[in-house]
Amino acid sequence: MILAIPLAWLQLIREKVRLLVALAGIGFAVILMFIQLGFRDALFDSSVRLHQALEGEIFMMSPQSTALIALDSFSRRRLLQAEGVPGVDSVTPIYISFALWKNPADRSTRSIQVMGYDPSQSIVSKDLLPDSEALKLRDHVLFDRDSRPEFGPVAELFEEQGYVTTEVAGRRVTVGGLFNLGASFGADGNLVTSDINFLRMFDRDPGLIEMGMIRLKPGANIDKAIAQMREEIQDPNGDVLVLSKDEFIAFERDYWENSTAIGFIFNLGAGIGWIVGMVIVYQILYTDVADHLAEYATLKAMGYRNRYLLSVVFQEAVVLSILGFIPAFFLCMGLYQATENATSLPLRMTQERGTFVFCLTMAMCVISGAIAVRKVQEADPADIF
Repeated sequence: MILAIPLAWLQLIREKVRLLVALAGIGFAVILMFIQLGFRDALFDSSVRLHQALEGEIFMMSPQSTALIALDSFSRRRLLQAEGVPGVDSVTPIYISFALWKNPADRSTRSIQVMGYDPSQSIVSKDLLPDSEALKLRDHVLFDRDSRPEFGPVAELFEEQGYVTTEVAGRRVTVGGLFNLGASFGADGNLVTSDINFLRMFDRDPGLIEMGMIRLKPGANIDKAIAQMREEIQDPNGDVLVLSKDEFIAFERDYWENSTAIGFIFNLGAGIGWIVGMVIVYQILYTDVADHLAEYATLKAMGYRNRYLLSVVFQEAVVLSILGFIPAFFLCMGLYQATENATSLPLRMTQERGTFVFCLTMAMCVISGAIAVRKVQEADPADIF
């Protein structure tokens, strides 16, 4: 009977203006959930871009470090000790700090993340950093072309001239190449230079580093190597942490998710969107039931049970959730692309997020329907007629 007479659909399309208002409200709630969850995931994904790009299997850092934007230094000697662990192929000290970059076009300044390492050792793939020869020259750096536009038209100037001169940390430098990494919530832009240039730029003690990258020989047991490093290097001194690459990435994500209010704020925003959508759907369904209460009572008088009448309301809720989700989904894909172009954050639609928000939308509408059906159960033919 339910399939023979699509009563739920007929009731919805009877009041077309009300249906459009309901779909607009549901779409707004879906967009709000997508935007909040998208920003949250973009934050986490952008914060570990560098971590994922590094090609080491094991990493060292100070236990006082909290995130990439707040790295403490530790003794380089701890990293050199790891060379004696069986299975280790090479170790690479990495210097990381922030400095003021001077826009070559308008001379304004902005903080930029600077990373220094020995250019004779590759730390990322050639696709990401294709040419490191320029780093061997004095006061030369590579600029991240995916940095925020506030740093100036560096990529355009480099492609025209073959070089760009500006200042970093008050020191005159030459941009000798470009690479692609991307901005994050912590760093709007990135520079790469040699360890020697880095030490000149920041006037630093070469014996103190922010990160150590360790490569293993092919076939080496990573778990065994980490266990030995933790026993011989980490535990007796307590001045370094030895982490696998997965633990290194998880360490960064955990900071942004649990040690800051950002993750909570985005989750709260998504939750508010869900509640707003549920209220809207409830009001629509309740009004629809109230307007057709006499018809429901007539069906009861004809012998239809409450179960059938309740199924009609639930069908309306399911139809509303599907019709409201589809246009909002495609609209969000466009909003994601526009936001990514404006902010350089990795904001893309994923299958997992789409499925999760669809389930939230379905639950939002079904719960609203469950609350609204109480009016149907109260429909008594004797009272109405």
